[in-house]
Amino acid sequence: MNAIDLLATRAYQISAGGHFDPENMEPVPSPCISVCRMSADRSHCQGCFRTLDEIRIWSRADAGLRRGIWLQLLDRAGIPPAPPKALEPVQNLFGDRVGVQSE
Repeated sequence: MNAIDLLATRAYQISAGGHFDPENMEPVPSPCISVCRMSADRSHCQGCFRTLDEIRIWSRADAGLRRGIWLQLLDRAGIPPAPPKALEPVQNLFGDRVGVQSE
């Protein structure tokens, strides 16, 4: 699985847990997938697609700002945002269903 697939799966799991719902009071989990290296132009992490500024402020960010960072990094990665409390699997850029067990 490549970094985009891992990130899409993480986004789906977090969305399914209701963490992207603005009314959810639980902390929004980090998008880190433990693939920590900067892109060649140093614009973003190649694993989580956050910028250096977004990585720096994450620990101090409130839930709303964290959701905003998630939306920006998903856009940067070309991953459509999953709807809050997603009930069905989503497709990643390659047309694969993510967030479900293989059959």
